[in-house]
Amino acid sequence: MKFPYAMLRDFVDTNLNAEQIGDLLTMAGFELEGIEEVDGDAVLDIKVVSNRGDGLSVFGLSREVLAKDLEAKPTALYTRAASRFADSTLAEHFQLESNAATVEAEECKRFAVRGVDSDRPLGNLASPEWMQKRLTQAGMRPISLLVDLTNYVMLELGQPLHAFDRDLLSEGRIVVRYAKPGEKLTTLNGEEHELAGQMMICDAAKPVGVPGVMGGLETEVNDNTTRLLLESANFLNLNVRKTRKQLGLSTEASYRFERSVDPEGVVAATRRFSELLVESVPDVRISNILDLYPRPPVLVPVKVRVQKASRLLGMEITLAQAEQYLSRLGMSVAVSGENELTVTPPSWRPDIVREEDLVEELGRVHGFDLIPERLPEGSTTLGGSKGVYRQADLVRESLVRSGFVQIIAHSLRDYSALDAPGERVAPRNPASPEHCVLRNSLLSCLGEAARRNGSRDLHLFEVGKVFSRSGAETSEVLHAAGLSVGALWPVNRKGDSVPTADFFSLKTALNELFVTLALGHAVELSVPSSLDERFHPTRQASVVLAGEPVGIIGQIHPEVADKEDLLAETVLFEINLESVFASGQPRIDQRSISRNPAVRRDLAVVVEKTVPFSALESAIKKGAGEVLEKHWLFDVYEGTGIEPGKHSLGIGLQFRKHGANFTDEEANQVRDAIVAELVSLGATLR
Repeated sequence: MKFPYAMLRDFVDTNLNAEQIGDLLTMAGFELEGIEEVDGDAVLDIKVVSNRGDGLSVFGLSREVLAKDLEAKPTALYTRAASRFADSTLAEHFQLESNAATVEAEECKRFAVRGVDSDRPLGNLASPEWMQKRLTQAGMRPISLLVDLTNYVMLELGQPLHAFDRDLLSEGRIVVRYAKPGEKLTTLNGEEHELAGQMMICDAAKPVGVPGVMGGLETEVNDNTTRLLLESANFLNLNVRKTRKQLGLSTEASYRFERSVDPEGVVAATRRFSELLVESVPDVRISNILDLYPRPPVLVPVKVRVQKASRLLGMEITLAQAEQYLSRLGMSVAVSGENELTVTPPSWRPDIVREEDLVEELGRVHGFDLIPERLPEGSTTLGGSKGVYRQADLVRESLVRSGFVQIIAHSLRDYSALDAPGERVAPRNPASPEHCVLRNSLLSCLGEAARRNGSRDLHLFEVGKVFSRSGAETSEVLHAAGLSVGALWPVNRKGDSVPTADFFSLKTALNELFVTLALGHAVELSVPSSLDERFHPTRQASVVLAGEPVGIIGQIHPEVADKEDLLAETVLFEINLESVFASGQPRIDQRSISRNPAVRRDLAVVVEKTVPFSALESAIKKGAGEVLEKHWLFDVYEGTGIEPGKHSLGIGLQFRKHGANFTDEEANQVRDAIVAELVSLGATLR
C-alpha cells in the first residue's frame, strides 16, 4: 500500500523521518518495498501480509508506529479515529426511512447508510487540491469530490465506501440479497455480468453493485446528482473473494475486504466522510445513519504465558512489558495468574486466535532485532532416513547397483492387463479415463514406461504404494517391482555378444536385494499355490521369505505381452515390501578381515535335474560350516557320459580360517564333509 508520509504525520506526532518509519514498520512485520518522492513529498510503499487487513490504512499503520516508537504521540485526529469519531457534532437535517436499507444475506455482517441532500449538483464538484495531491501520491486518480472522498476515507481508515445517486435507485432504497437467475449487472468499468446466486447490492428492482468490489454503472453519481445515499458495510471476506473471482474484478475495495476489514469501523467511516464533505460543501443536508448490525462478532479472550513467550522468542520479556506492549496494540489485557495474561483481541485483529499469535505480537513490539546471538544448544537427531524409509532406500540402492533404472509413476491409472486381480479403489469423480482407478500393482506402471521407451533393452524398477479394496475396507501397501528385457549391458567396441535378461538374471538381482536388506532369512522360490495369469504358466515362481510368500517372479504371459505391446522375453517381479520388512530386523554380521590365505577346492557332482540348486547350496553350507567363505557354480554339463535326466555341476569352493592357515589335509576334510552332504541328496562325485 502506498501512502504519503505527511498523512502518517496527521495521525502520529513523531520525530522519525520517512526512512526511519519504513525501517520501523519493516521490523514490525510490514515490509518497506520502497520510498519515492512524489510532488515534493516522501511516499512509502508498504507490503501488507494477507492476514493483516488492518495494515491497509494509514490509521492502522499509525497504530503500529505508536506501539513501537515510545517517543511518538497520538494526534487529535488519531484520538478521534480511535474513538470512531464519536465526538462528531454534525447536525442531522432529516431522517431516513426505516426501509432505506434491508439485509437478507447472512454474509453481510454490517450495513450502514446515510442520506445527503443538496440544492445544487454534487457530482460535478472537485475535491480540495490537498486531497487530490495526496490521492495522486498514493497512486489513485482524482475524479470528483464524492468519489475522492470515498477513496480518501478508505486510505485513512481502511473502510471502503460507495456513493449511490439516490434518485436512480428504485424506490430510493437498498436491499442486500442474492441474485436471481437471469439477472445482470453492468459495473462501473462498463462490463456486463451475468449473475448466478451471488450476494448483490440491489435496489427495489435490480442489482446495483457487487458487495465489497464495485458499484453499478446505472446508479453511479454524476454531474446532476443532488441526492446521495452513502453505503458503508462489512462483508465476509471469503464471499468477497469468491464473487470477485467469479466476475473477474479486482479493486482497492476488494483487496481490503479479502484481507478483513474492521466491522466496528463501518459507522466511523461514514462519520468521517460526512465531516470532510461538510468542510467542502457546508450547505449540504445530512440524515441520520441507519445501521444494521444484527450479529456483532464475539471477541474471544486468549491466554498467554509470558515465561513461555520468552522461551519461544529466545529473549526475556517481563510481565509488565508484555502487558504494556499488547495494550499499545489496542488489546484489552488483564493479569490472570502468575506470569499469565488474558488478552481480548480488538475487532480489527481476527488473526489473533491462539497463544502463539500473541507471542508473535510481543516479539514484534519488543523487537526481533533484540534477540541475542546464541550458539545452538541441546541434542540433535541423527540425519538421514530411518526405519521403513531407510529400508526402502536400501531396496532402491540395491536395484540401481544391479543395473536397474528407477521410474516414478502416477498412482491413478487406466485399467491394464498387468493389473493384479481383485476389487479396485477409484475416485468418485475421475479427471479422465486415463486416471480412473488407483493402481493395485506396480507392474502396469513398469509396462507403460517400457512401452513408451521402445520395450527393448530396458531394466526398470519402482518402489511405491499400491491400493486395494475388500468390501468397505481399503488398504495401501508399499511394493517394489522390476521389469527386465534385452541386453544386460551395452555392446563393447569389439562387438562381443552380450547376455540378455532372463528369469535367472532377474533372480540374481532379487537375491542381491535381500542380501542388502540383511534380514537373516534365506530367500526361496517355490511353485505358486495358484498361477498368476499375468505370468507364463511354466515360468513363474513365488518369492518365499521365512516360510511366507511375499511376491512373484517370472516371465510375462505371451498374451499379456501382446496386449501391452511388450516383448515375450520380458521378465518381471513384484514383492510386498511391508511383508518383507516385517519378517525380521536387519542383521549385519561383521568380522575382521583374515590375514590368512584362502584355499580353493573344486567339485564335480552328477545329480538329478529335479533337485533344486538351493538344496545343493544348503548342503554345501551345512557340510563346510563357518570356514566356507564363498561358493559358486562354474560349469553345467549334460551329454555323453551323463545319464538322461541328470547333469554334471562344477562347483567352486573357497575356505578360509581366521588366525590360522589351512593345511591340505584340513581342506580335504571339509571338502569330504560337503561331498557327504551332497550324496545324501542323491548326488555322486565324478
